[in-house]
Amino acid sequence: MNSIIRSILKTSVFLLAFTVGTNALSIAQTHNFATFNIRYANQNDVGNLWADRLPHVASLIQFHQIELFGVQEALHNQLTDLSTELGYKYIGVGRNDGTESGEYAAILYDAKKFEILDQGTFWLSPTPEKPSKGWDASLNRICTWGKFKDESGKTFYVFNIHYDHIGQQAREESSKLVMAQVSKINKENAPAILMGDFNVKPDNAAYGTITSNPDWQDARLISEVPSYGPAGSFTGFDWEKMPDGIIDHVFVKGNLNVIRHGILTDNYGKKYPSDHFPVLVEIEWK
Repeated sequence: MNSIIRSILKTSVFLLAFTVGTNALSIAQTHNFATFNIRYANQNDVGNLWADRLPHVASLIQFHQIELFGVQEALHNQLTDLSTELGYKYIGVGRNDGTESGEYAAILYDAKKFEILDQGTFWLSPTPEKPSKGWDASLNRICTWGKFKDESGKTFYVFNIHYDHIGQQAREESSKLVMAQVSKINKENAPAILMGDFNVKPDNAAYGTITSNPDWQDARLISEVPSYGPAGSFTGFDWEKMPDGIIDHVFVKGNLNVIRHGILTDNYGKKYPSDHFPVLVEIEWK
């Protein structure tokens, strides 16, 4: 009888260890990503200067355990500030000259968790290979991308964009270009995440070009947990008014589950860290 009991106990311990190990593996394959327009460092933003906002941007990233995120409007000094504060690396170039001049659509990531395998930037214009302004856009606009590998060996792509805020033709053509460029870059059809400040709401044709592609889905709409937060993502630093239209989006493609999606309204003393809310997604490999 004792031998039977010992056998049962050994089997139970083995099954428990197997279950714990399986759960640990599942957790290791879940990551928190975000898109965050951090507002460029503008000396005219009285009361919302970058030097004052920086620690709150960094603490938001740390508190929500965001491991990789795309930023828009970031100037070179802002990227070095964030990299120092967080201990993260980044990829990207300035949109004006392809080096350090002008705003970046950079990707910051925790190098302890992700390895960068490949990277690049293209311009949202008919000449995507060089610094340029496209169609009726008011400014140069770019997409920075990276191919990453996580600790479990899973590879994936992240594309981070910033569409023009004025030119509707530019926004529509940018979506067409991005879809074509993503297919060209991601030849192996690996899982991919497309994020950024699209400057369009879901009823815009530029948004529809992406969601009409059967490969891509809006993370907000397929999140296992209903999307958290307000209906909008742009505040203009206005504390008194809650935004009602989301223009910062995250789309996913491939063998990915969206566990959570949220528009984060973190604030300090009736001030926001930026004039956009960051959008967080928790993603799990299927």
